Amino acid sequence: MFFLQRTVPSDASSLAYLFGCGGKGHAIAVDVHAEDVDWFLQQAAQQAVKIDYVIDTHIHADHVSGGRELAQRCGGEYCLHESSTPQFAFTALKDGQVLTIGNVTAQVLHTPGHTADSICLLVSDVRRSAEPWFLLSGHTLFVGGAGRPDLRGEEERMGGLLHDSLFNKLLTLPDHVEIFPGAQAGSVCGAGISGKPSSTIAFEKRFNTALLADKDEFVATILGNLPPHPEGMAEIICRNVTGE
Repeated sequence: MFFLQRTVPSDASSLAYLFGCGGKGHAIAVDVHAEDVDWFLQQAAQQAVKIDYVIDTHIHADHVSGGRELAQRCGGEYCLHESSTPQFAFTALKDGQVLTIGNVTAQVLHTPGHTADSICLLVSDVRRSAEPWFLLSGHTLFVGGAGRPDLRGEEERMGGLLHDSLFNKLLTLPDHVEIFPGAQAGSVCGAGISGKPSSTIAFEKRFNTALLADKDEFVATILGNLPPHPEGMAEIICRNVTGE
């Protein structure tokens, strides 16, 4: 397996990913920014892989996605969760679905809360083990924090869904699973996010102060510590929904 974590030059708080099976020449790109498409194409050429799937973990509110453009240029499929409602065609991903790229698998986990269509990807390198190795946790679980649930309204309901996604799905994963989130310190998509760009399930369960087991306390606390909305949020969402 090869694995590249990309700190986006125009936004040091954002993280994007390219990973896959170098031996069989297949890859997945995740949370690509519009200005970063060429970098992904260059890296795919250097790794001698075809990008089969280009995935956004949700309809983003903090940056314009380059996922659709990258998919068109590399001949891959542009993917979102099936509950997403953009105004263009996309490959719909289902909860529990497994994408296979050579010796690497990525299982789709639907984790609503930050947005209704939020997903995470649970990745295994089957040459080493069928057990999951790491989680691309999008904007659901950050190192030191959790995603904000207020960007599309219904804050309390979405906060409850976020709690369910965290405690009933992500935090039940094996302790050894590594976490690679979609953002790090400086992002306004969550409060208290660490500058360390990775962690483990075990470490976050023990030290992430956002992970309050009581649902009411969790929702009240996360809604009481919201950072400002992303700058230009309405326009960014519009561009990501329309693809223009």
